[in-house]
Amino acid sequence: MRKVQRQKTNDVTRHARLVCLVSDEEMRIIDSYLRKYKIENKSRWMRETLLAFIHQKLDQDYPTLFNEHDMRR
Repeated sequence: MRKVQRQKTNDVTRHARLVCLVSDEEMRIIDSYLRKYKIENKSRWMRETLLAFIHQKLDQDYPTLFNEHDMRR
């Protein structure tokens, strides 16, 4: 199986630290997922997963001219 090569989109130096505490069970689940999908960079995976969720939520909450009920009529 061929390893996917990621391109660096930009050389951003990250200075802000984000700390999150999880239980032992949650950590086992995360580690199991990372092993299953052969994810080696936990930090990048966590950052990309979190930001993907935020972008998805912001797209869903984007204001529209009409509310959903009016558009489904």
